[in-house]
Amino acid sequence: MKNKLKANLLLLGVALLVIAADQASKLFIQRQLAFGQEWLPFPPSDFFRIVNWQNTGAAFGIFQNANTVLKVLTSAIILFILGYYQTIPYAQKFVRVCLAIMLGGAVGNLIDRFRLGYVLDFIGVGRFPVFNLADSCVTVGVGLLILALLLEDKNSRARHLKEAGLEQHPPED
Repeated sequence: MKNKLKANLLLLGVALLVIAADQASKLFIQRQLAFGQEWLPFPPSDFFRIVNWQNTGAAFGIFQNANTVLKVLTSAIILFILGYYQTIPYAQKFVRVCLAIMLGGAVGNLIDRFRLGYVLDFIGVGRFPVFNLADSCVTVGVGLLILALLLEDKNSRARHLKEAGLEQHPPED
């Protein structure tokens, strides 16, 4: 019971940090830039820019004007993360942190969808679609989760081979 509480405090703490940073950054952009206005922090290059942009769709601008469907889909993903998180062994803290980061990002964008009717994006890099901190957290969280699961699978296989007495030794010279 104590480990479950600590594990869920980790989820809540990390997710709340992500949500707070995401919402604060979006509020700052809303107050500093009008819709469509850009700021080039490294002039004269426009490779990296800050822009106040409204995304009524999903990643990469797909499914524009699908806010209601995306609210439902994002809510389902959040519920899945919350449920899946409860099945992760306590010792797998890295996996838990990855899920918490993803949860914070998903909630951050869901708040926008309900509050604004769109997701506020503001980071422009090259020709890549404009994104925000929440998008970054979801993407990085997914990437790190895949890495964590691959490493866990590799370690699990090595443990099973060792337990079976079949561990592999490097060839002798």
